[in-house]
Amino acid sequence: MIAVIIPAHNEARRLGRCLKSVKTAVDQAQQAGHQVEVVVVLDSCTDSSAAVAKRHGVHLLHIDARNVGTARRCGAAFMLRRGARWLACTDADSQVPPTWLLSQLGCSAEVVCGTVHVQHWQPWQTADLRKLYRSRYQAQEGHRHVHGANLGICAAAYERVGGFQPLPAHEDVQLVADLQASGARIVWTARHSVATSSRRDSRARDGFADYLAGLQAHLM
Repeated sequence: MIAVIIPAHNEARRLGRCLKSVKTAVDQAQQAGHQVEVVVVLDSCTDSSAAVAKRHGVHLLHIDARNVGTARRCGAAFMLRRGARWLACTDADSQVPPTWLLSQLGCSAEVVCGTVHVQHWQPWQTADLRKLYRSRYQAQEGHRHVHGANLGICAAAYERVGGFQPLPAHEDVQLVADLQASGARIVWTARHSVATSSRRDSRARDGFADYLAGLQAHLM
């Protein structure tokens, strides 16, 4: 079974778009003969994220950790107990392409690190900021970016290294580093880029929003 794991903290505004894109990717994988299940890990949500997720018929986990590493870890543990053999991770403010799951499996690897792209830049994000961001980002095969919004892991390799650590940030980077150290076969690809938000209100400190803010500060 393929498991899709999505952590969410007060993401009612964006979660529906995420789950709609995931459903399209799930449908393609199921048409190819794969069983797929989706779980949204609702971490300390005080908005209507749960109601949004329920409308999409996915599994829900409620935790009170306010920690993205813990949320991903809980989601993975839940799906492993259900028999998952592949873990596909994305974020609640992101939208995956239709071929996302099949492309990950097609890489024939233990770990697949994909790229992201900004779908809609915000008005405050100037042309200079966009230029600087693109100059520092390698949207190509063999890149070395790690994004929790676009990450696939073989369940056996994941369990071998102890899974996501309960870190408030960079839990994805730590997991991939642990997998590299274990000798896991990793593919770094740009073939199935995930659209992510250029939001200013970061849900995880030192995440993508804070990275963009740091680039903006560099220009000032």
